[in-house]
Amino acid sequence: MSWRKIPMKFPGTCIVCNEKIQINEIGLWAKGLGVKHEKCAEVKELKCGVCGGPAGCQQCEFIENCDLEKVSQICICKKCFDQKNSFDNYQESIKKQFHILNH
Repeated sequence: MSWRKIPMKFPGTCIVCNEKIQINEIGLWAKGLGVKHEKCAEVKELKCGVCGGPAGCQQCEFIENCDLEKVSQICICKKCFDQKNSFDNYQESIKKQFHILNH
C-alpha cells in the first residue's frame, strides 16, 4: 500500500500526531490506513505509548521486520518495556489516549 499525496477534500485526523488536517491542506492518504500530514510522514521514529518519548526504532530488535509505514504509529520504548507490568502499563496508557477504546 503506497501513500498518495493529495489536497484534502474533507477534514481528517492525522494517524501519526492525531491533529486535524484541514480541507485543501496537502495530506498523505492510503486506502484502509488513513491520512497523515506531510511533516509527519518524514518521521521514521515511532512514539512510545507509555512515556511519549521516542520508541527507539533504530535500536529495536525487530527493525528489520518492522514496516514503519504500515504498523501502528504507537509502540513502546525499551525503558518502558523493561518495567514491571509493561503490557498493563501500555494498555492503560493507550486507553487514556484513545478514549474510544474504553467503550
